[in-house]
Amino acid sequence: MNAEPRTPPGPGFVAGCTSATWLDVTPAGQTAWLLIGHAPPRRLNETSESIGARLLALADNLGLRAAADRVPHIGRRLLIRHGVVACDYGHDDYLMRVPDTGQAWQQHVIRGGQVLLVVGLDPLPPYQGQQEVDAYLRQATNRHHVLMGATGAR
Repeated sequence: MNAEPRTPPGPGFVAGCTSATWLDVTPAGQTAWLLIGHAPPRRLNETSESIGARLLALADNLGLRAAADRVPHIGRRLLIRHGVVACDYGHDDYLMRVPDTGQAWQQHVIRGGQVLLVVGLDPLPPYQGQQEVDAYLRQATNRHHVLMGATGAR
């Protein structure tokens, strides 16, 4: 990643981001996951390259690193209020709303549980099931198109 973070993307780009959340049980305990990506280009001015550059800027501002590296702790980036989850992605004026997290996911985070925040650089269509998300992560990780960090709630 760059030493100097890129300017974070604006609300128009962030509104087009897709996400998936789930809880995973490992020998170390329960971990929440938040995968952020973007749908394939659909507007006239969008290209795969422009979307990728904005996703890299998002990852830079979050302090994420390549999945093959040690996962950095990126500070407490999540806010949960009245069932609404938002992520502070480094923009001075805007937060990113995280839809459809589910009650169990929110309770895990509210109780101080860790969240592995992942930005995928490959196109991520909306409304993916767990099997599709798992396949996406395997493929994107193999291509070195996954950036990660550990976070939690403020």
